[in-house]
Amino acid sequence: MPLDLRNEWLSRAGPALGFGTLLTFGSSFGQTYFLSLFAGELRSELGLSHGFLGWIYSAATFCSAFALLWLGKLADRYSITALAIAVLVGLAACAVLMAGVTSWVLLALLLFGLRLGGQGMLGHLALTAIPRWFKRERGRALGIAMLGFPAGEALLPIIVAFLLTLMTWREIWLCLGVHVVVILVPLLAWFGREAERRVTNGPQLSGRTASGTRELSWTRKQVLRDRRFFALLPGLLAPPFMLAPPFIMTGVLFHQVHLVDIKGWALTEFGACYLLYAGTATAVSLGCGSFVDRYRSSALLPVYLVPLGLGLALLAGTSSIFAGAVFMMLMGATAGGATIVLGALWAEMYGTDHLGAIRSVATVLVVFATAIAPGVMGWLLDQGVGLDWQLAVMAGYTLACAFWFALLRPTISSQCPEVEMRS
Repeated sequence: MPLDLRNEWLSRAGPALGFGTLLTFGSSFGQTYFLSLFAGELRSELGLSHGFLGWIYSAATFCSAFALLWLGKLADRYSITALAIAVLVGLAACAVLMAGVTSWVLLALLLFGLRLGGQGMLGHLALTAIPRWFKRERGRALGIAMLGFPAGEALLPIIVAFLLTLMTWREIWLCLGVHVVVILVPLLAWFGREAERRVTNGPQLSGRTASGTRELSWTRKQVLRDRRFFALLPGLLAPPFMLAPPFIMTGVLFHQVHLVDIKGWALTEFGACYLLYAGTATAVSLGCGSFVDRYRSSALLPVYLVPLGLGLALLAGTSSIFAGAVFMMLMGATAGGATIVLGALWAEMYGTDHLGAIRSVATVLVVFATAIAPGVMGWLLDQGVGLDWQLAVMAGYTLACAFWFALLRPTISSQCPEVEMRS
């Protein structure tokens, strides 16, 4: 595309991309890697054991998944901008209350709110809005808007670690709540209003595809009767054995201290590898966006799991810190590809009119996988199943899913229905 047209597209698409990036970055405040930074202080001040805090966290996550199944479909009925603002205000309220939490009961309620709003709704709204607003360059738009995920993973742990040297953890939560209301909410409101206005007027962001057709939209009931949907789940989400990317990534990182111990590494050495993870995820996400626009997301299905499978096999077979660095890069490659695949695939297969309801089912399964991963892997460790053995099994399963997707791809790519627009 000529440069002037590209600049025109970026100018028109800028608010929508900014809206999506803010949502994905804001979701960090409900993600495990962010909340776990305060686990030590919570246990110390509230008198909680490791196990009891873990049960509270898992229960809050499970409950947020059930709530999301109902709340997720609101994105099909109401303004996504209004919903996103409401969720951010709710997150700010939870952050302010976290600054004064004194009991495990209140902590459980606040974790429920943070998990529902952060990990659940903000990511769900971003992955509903961008595929719905962008038709011709959906993959490229997703690649840009999803940069909020790795940005949060790379920056927030470092920022929190620095702030803990200057203030208490309670003061950090109070500042977080104030900054969300004062900075993020006004920015999101402006981006959202501009995006919704320009989407309806811009030819690059219209409901028509490049061929002048309009996607045929399925309802959630129709999707749940489609065998293809369930055939995709083992590698995309959670069932049947809870060994898909959300489970694997959450479980491995949750047990990273044990991993470091058995490998003989320093925790700071492995912690530095997060920058490699974020950088690789960013690069792959941007690259996959252009690829999806040309070949559809189904073309990535047999490929995007392969780096994770190879990384798990490498990690299981060697104790070199170099293996840890390569694993984090390969896991980042799969994470970056997954955001594009999951962002575009459901829209390509089932249309966008009911995308919120359809995505809510997928998101619930992801949340379940992340909730159960630490417990299942920890139980296996207690039963004497070593982490290296678990990594080897997960590597084999992941590569088997990649092979399964290669067999399934013709069925997926040949059934992405579109109907001609009526005048």
